[in-house]
Amino acid sequence: MAKLTKKQKSLAEKLDAEKLYGVNEAIQTLRDLKSAKFDETVEVAMNLGVDPRHADQMVRGMVSLPSGTGKDVRVAVFARGDNAEKALAAGADKVGAEDLMEDMQNGNLDYDRVIATPDMMGVVGRLGKVLGPKGLMPNPKLGTVTPNVEQAIKDAKGGQVEFRVEKLGIIHSGIGKLSFSDDALKANFDAFVDAIVKAKPSGAKGKYVKKITVTSSMGPGLKIDTAEVAGV
Repeated sequence: MAKLTKKQKSLAEKLDAEKLYGVNEAIQTLRDLKSAKFDETVEVAMNLGVDPRHADQMVRGMVSLPSGTGKDVRVAVFARGDNAEKALAAGADKVGAEDLMEDMQNGNLDYDRVIATPDMMGVVGRLGKVLGPKGLMPNPKLGTVTPNVEQAIKDAKGGQVEFRVEKLGIIHSGIGKLSFSDDALKANFDAFVDAIVKAKPSGAKGKYVKKITVTSSMGPGLKIDTAEVAGV
């Protein structure tokens, strides 16, 4: 971690590990403790009362963050003909078919989102062992297998993020940068949490949202007072 200033050290020493923060207070505290020279990412982690080993307790989906992510999202698209031209015009970073498949098989996977038209799934299916472990496999339920590649690219580059609960019941995502305004980060926080709440699976028992933590790339994890979070 970068060296803290005297002010930051003083603030860090005063942090109560058990304190519950309001969202805006947590964001301001992360700003006060900022030590990195780069624009840190603000992240939200949620501990959920689910066991994703059971299919009826899986939590997965997409959410569009109203303020964007502040990240340059690289998108690869599997498409041919007119759809390939539309994908390029919409801003895809790479478009192809068998050639793109071979490129990925050779380890070129510097993408944040992979999209495919339905007719290309025969080709994409051969990349299951390559894309699956990285969470990049196109999926119709997530809108990444679609004939409307233009909208899918627009969504990906405009602030749409994918979420998926991990095996310990934790789900997390970046929701913007510390350079964002308080209102922008709060809007993204609300959108993300709301999407997780709405994605509550049928098999979830007991308390669904157990804990919410907000942190930054180089900052501490701050516990959020869930009593102040709408819908939780």
